[in-house]
Amino acid sequence: MATFKDFRNSVKPNWCPGCGDFSVQAAIQRAAASIGLEPEGLAVVSGIGCSGRISGYINSYGFHGIHGRSLPIAQGVKMANKDLTVIASGGDGDGFAIGMGHTIHAIRRNINITYIVMDNQIYGLTKGQTSPRSATGFKTKSTPEGSIEQAISPMEMALTAGATFVAQSFSTDLKDLTALIEQGIQHEGFSLINVFSPCVTYNKINTYDWFKENLTKLKDVEGYDSSNREQAMQTLMKHDGLVTGLIYQDTQRKSYQDLLSGYSDKPLSEADLKLDQAYFDKLVEEFM
Repeated sequence: MATFKDFRNSVKPNWCPGCGDFSVQAAIQRAAASIGLEPEGLAVVSGIGCSGRISGYINSYGFHGIHGRSLPIAQGVKMANKDLTVIASGGDGDGFAIGMGHTIHAIRRNINITYIVMDNQIYGLTKGQTSPRSATGFKTKSTPEGSIEQAISPMEMALTAGATFVAQSFSTDLKDLTALIEQGIQHEGFSLINVFSPCVTYNKINTYDWFKENLTKLKDVEGYDSSNREQAMQTLMKHDGLVTGLIYQDTQRKSYQDLLSGYSDKPLSEADLKLDQAYFDKLVEEFM
């Protein structure tokens, strides 16, 4: 059985010291080992940005896609090989700006993959511009007088779009984050896990100390029921989205693959795709 170390490779991350993404990487590796995966049974697909590098730092199948496009690739991988555990990853700019359309449709489609967003509320790789998750008034190089736009509330958005697994964590809470990733992988359907992952270089507002002062753990909320969608939305609104833990899970709704007519039990990656000459000629005749 694979261990945490089996999901490590020789590539040294070049994230800034103190970046929250280190913990996300470790949590993915720990979760994969904990639930009994092997490196060849995992595929990690990432987009662009600091967080996009994560697919190259984990010993598994990896694909470094283009900006905002990790989800289409990840869904394609899962449809071609249903036996693979597929994790898509990216930053808040990747998932909630250029990739927002893909995020919404992946949520409503409910394909059985896990999407982990490293939310630092700023564009880090391009040297510190305002992101869709930056608060109103947030000053950066792109908004020197303060952002006049409203920040996106991704967890509320996910619930509205019909997500069947919505969770949020903080990169310093490795135990909680690992457990949520395990639950997300084991969930039958699309799992969205947003992780507050502070940028220590460019975001001097949403720091580790800021999150520690402002986050509420759902396990400390008396009577909280993660199967109650209405309560989940009300709780998010009450705490301005600053909660951690399993926000909502629907175990009744079937995944996309379970509903897709004609979807083979045998992965496409193992199917015999050769065509005999007679059948090939017949197909060509339709276009002649």
